[in-house]
Amino acid sequence: MHDINFIRENPTLFDEGLKKRFLEPQSQLILDLDTKKRELLTKSQDLRSERKNLSSEFSKLNNEEKESLQKKVQIIKNEIEQYEKEISEIDSKLKSLLSSLPNVPHPDVPVGEDEQSNKIIKKAGDIPNYNFKPKPHFELGEELGMLDFDQAGKVSGTRFVYVKNHLARLERAIGNFMLDKHTGEFGYTEIIPPNLVRDAAAYGTGQLPKFSEDLFKTNTDHWLIPTAEVPLTNLVLDTIVSEKTLPQRLTAWTPCYRSEAGAAGRDTRGMIRQHQFSKVELVSITSEENSEEELERMLNCATSILDDLKISYQVMLLSSGDMGFSAEKTFDIEVWLPGEGKYREISSCSNCRSFQARRMNARYKSDGQNKFVHTLNGSGLAVGRTLIAILENYQNEDGSITVPEVLLPYMGNIKVIKKS
Repeated sequence: MHDINFIRENPTLFDEGLKKRFLEPQSQLILDLDTKKRELLTKSQDLRSERKNLSSEFSKLNNEEKESLQKKVQIIKNEIEQYEKEISEIDSKLKSLLSSLPNVPHPDVPVGEDEQSNKIIKKAGDIPNYNFKPKPHFELGEELGMLDFDQAGKVSGTRFVYVKNHLARLERAIGNFMLDKHTGEFGYTEIIPPNLVRDAAAYGTGQLPKFSEDLFKTNTDHWLIPTAEVPLTNLVLDTIVSEKTLPQRLTAWTPCYRSEAGAAGRDTRGMIRQHQFSKVELVSITSEENSEEELERMLNCATSILDDLKISYQVMLLSSGDMGFSAEKTFDIEVWLPGEGKYREISSCSNCRSFQARRMNARYKSDGQNKFVHTLNGSGLAVGRTLIAILENYQNEDGSITVPEVLLPYMGNIKVIKKS
């Protein structure tokens, strides 16, 4: 949600921000509605004062005068009700308009319509060399007998998979390793959040109303979470926290559910784009002064996982047209997949500043004033895609998979995953 005070004071700057998102100027429409609302509020308040003054004279009047006064008060009451109705209608239009507009990009963000304008910030790790042709993860998993897309298709349809045996244990090891590192080394608090949320929560983080088609909804009017960002960030929904409690750093490993609307024909084979997958999510709630620094910290926490796994990756600063709706600035982490011969996204780390907090009415008390918190989120990492990266980067010529050294404590005595 955008700050109406900022738009009043900086209409040109606001429109320039929307232009970077390839949207038409909206400040004049917003300010026209805002001006009309304030005019009606003034008229309503003046009438309330008049009605109060008239009512104070009531006891001094005779019966005939009282009857005349009552009629006048009733007329004023009707006018106030009409003004309130118009104010409510304008409020609804303003909220709908402000809710439909994405966050304004940070000045550092490159302007561009899509991923072609993203900027490479960092490359790390060595791309492996093989004396054989590396296979994609789905071939490796199927040949091991530990990824079953066919049976999952019979049971659930496309974009689902059964992960079995040692690969199931490997996925569990990945998630546990990530949680242990983020909680033990980086000080995140582990949370087991609800996987079903109400409209207010999905609205607060920006999934509703614009992106409802990307979500799954139950017959109880709950939404299946597309990421733990939703329930974690909404821990401060409708609250005022003390500045002393900030930053709050939260992490959760949850299943995630996405309809993948508009993804027809994209990544139809394998586990890259599934309706159900799991992620270790990172969320930070900070003061307004510290969110930019926190974004860099969060990015380093996420990339440290790949550093430990010794898998090559690159960090991209996303362009204005490629960022998510709520983000002011986003870094994508892309991992090298030998089976595809290219980098693929494994995490996005975003600073939303006060954009989500205004939708959630989430504030903190500082020097006697209530300010909106700043919210950040990132994957630390997508667990399924990390499994894919390990399968492809640690594959052997015979189709077996070497277990990365940092995961050995989570895998018992299993050092190499072979076909049973």
